[in-house]
Amino acid sequence: MDRGGDKQQQHQPSVAKSARQHRYDEWIFRDVPSDITIEVNGGGFSLHKFPLVSRSGRIRKLVAEHRDSDISRVELLNLPGGAETFELAAKFCYGINFEITSANVAQLCCISDFLEMTEEFSKDNLGSRAEEYLESIVCKSLEMCVEVLQQCETLLPLADELRVVSRCIDAIASKACVEQIASSFSRLEYSSSGRLHMNRQAKCDGDWWIEDLSGLRIDLYQRVITAMKCRGVRPESIGASLVNYAQKELTKKLDLERRIGSQLDIATLDDLLIPSFKHSGDTLFDVDTVHRILINFSQQDDSEEELEDDSVFESDSPHSPSQTALFKVSKLVDNYLAEIAPDANLKLAKFLVIADALPEHARTVHDGLYRAIDIYLKAHQGLSDTDRKKLCKLIDFQKLSQEAGAHAAQNERLPLQSIVQVLYFEQLRLRNSLGCSNGEDEHKPMHQSWRISSGALSAAMSPRDNYASLRRENRELKLELARLRMRLNDLEREHVCMKRDMEKSNSRKFMSSFSKKIGKLSFFGHSSSRASTSPSRQSYRTDSKVIERTCASID
Repeated sequence: MDRGGDKQQQHQPSVAKSARQHRYDEWIFRDVPSDITIEVNGGGFSLHKFPLVSRSGRIRKLVAEHRDSDISRVELLNLPGGAETFELAAKFCYGINFEITSANVAQLCCISDFLEMTEEFSKDNLGSRAEEYLESIVCKSLEMCVEVLQQCETLLPLADELRVVSRCIDAIASKACVEQIASSFSRLEYSSSGRLHMNRQAKCDGDWWIEDLSGLRIDLYQRVITAMKCRGVRPESIGASLVNYAQKELTKKLDLERRIGSQLDIATLDDLLIPSFKHSGDTLFDVDTVHRILINFSQQDDSEEELEDDSVFESDSPHSPSQTALFKVSKLVDNYLAEIAPDANLKLAKFLVIADALPEHARTVHDGLYRAIDIYLKAHQGLSDTDRKKLCKLIDFQKLSQEAGAHAAQNERLPLQSIVQVLYFEQLRLRNSLGCSNGEDEHKPMHQSWRISSGALSAAMSPRDNYASLRRENRELKLELARLRMRLNDLEREHVCMKRDMEKSNSRKFMSSFSKKIGKLSFFGHSSSRASTSPSRQSYRTDSKVIERTCASID
């Protein structure tokens, strides 16, 4: 099977060679025997010296140098355009007519220079014919200039030396600028007051060239864009062209996004602020592309964890490269969210998918996320209570710094449930601080160790174990929060009773009653303390039901 394939591949060049031989046998002199063979890329052309030396200065010099030996074979190495272009040049030497087009003019310019088919050796030679077509036909059309540039990709650097490339680039930039000006004039209209103004709602038709440029090689495309900037083409048109070119050429099988995701930890905020050019109702920045990049980053992180065994996973600490990358990317994402949050067109769903794209253990501090959510709430004040709760569920208020916690406690844009959580965690923090300052290490509540360990991942625990521990301790905190709410309710009832006492008793009796009631409440005391009043069986059942309902409302 392989031998048959090799024979078929060896047979293909011979078929092409015989087809080419058949083509030039139709226009070559049949009654005069050939006296020279020109070899080009392994193929031979049996021709005649006289037509060739009358047009080509290079072949004339080669024949003159070997006049004594009567040269009959010449090999032309590195011939621009190959055998097909040489066939056209040979036809020209024989006086055979053929059509010069945008698909072959660049090759003809280069081969005429290589073979020295200039006015010096023959009037109205191939070089001048090709140059005339390039100047009078190609440079008048933007589409033809783009096609010629595509043909020049295989003719560099000779096509650049002959200024074929630069002339086409200048023509493209000039035509784009003219089209832009003409389009601007077409959008001028008179207002009701009779004043002339620009209709910005009308579609701009001067950027039709954007699609044509997407087929250029990147080095030539860069030169075209640079020339357009110098000519004064609108920056938004250039930006739209860059985005279109990136979507067409640089994102094949989404490989670019995958590579960006693998290096996201070294990216900056400006790298992610990709302008969006879809339509007027879209977001200011391309959020969808950034989301796909984050998904690639997260999937890369997941795939690396799957390849590692459990022991390696557990040894992953905040100082390991993967964890460090997570920390950096989490800060980058929080800054990105804060930057795009004021956009009025940014939907809640898009904000949520960006904020929730990273794993939970990526953020050790939630200050940046809280700041971004607060900016979004401020810019989108029409959000419902349900939507605001969805946003605030992303924040772990236990991971807020003292400054951020103090701000959140007074933030009226947050839902009431979130403010209660902030106040509770701030009270825990105050309570733990008081315990540390008094040196009562043996009486510290169990939530202090949770607060410390949840602030940053423990080096001795894996993120998976840490997550399970956080969930367990979170349930315990919910129970404690329910108890706290019950105590607050008791305080409110006692406050009502104290108001009644104020009306019936004098100031001294009231102060005595107030001291006794505060002692009974034991607001900061432990439930297991002997000084606290033991609840009856009936009240214990009632408290349990209240706790269950409170925990359900928190969930």
